[in-house]
Amino acid sequence: MLRDREATVSQGARAMGAYFYVLRCNDGSYYVGTTVGSLEQRLAEHEAGAYNGYTARRRPVALVFSQHFQRLDDAAAAERQIKGWRREKKEALIRGDYGSLPLLSRRGSRTRTTAGASETRVEQSLITDVSY
Repeated sequence: MLRDREATVSQGARAMGAYFYVLRCNDGSYYVGTTVGSLEQRLAEHEAGAYNGYTARRRPVALVFSQHFQRLDDAAAAERQIKGWRREKKEALIRGDYGSLPLLSRRGSRTRTTAGASETRVEQSLITDVSY
């Protein structure tokens, strides 16, 4: 889905950056996504069920976290990484409990062994410029 949207993005829009965002769905699940341009417009599309996807069947949705990135590639990297996080770690990010993120990366049997420099880099970029 991201690749389809990314392929249609002009170079000018890429220069404007992109948003990484997390929605809480009506059933309590989380949806993680990215968008270029207007975050408000993308949220309205989710609310309207404009695309027959995950959130269309789980409305209403609420924005619980967002962050602007200068580069679409960075927002997409954050989306890919955080989609793989357990619910507990996503909720720490949403709460702004950034100190727990490294601890939650290492706990439990579901810990990913590939967590390394790239994950730390994304976590640090999320910590340095957070908006809600």
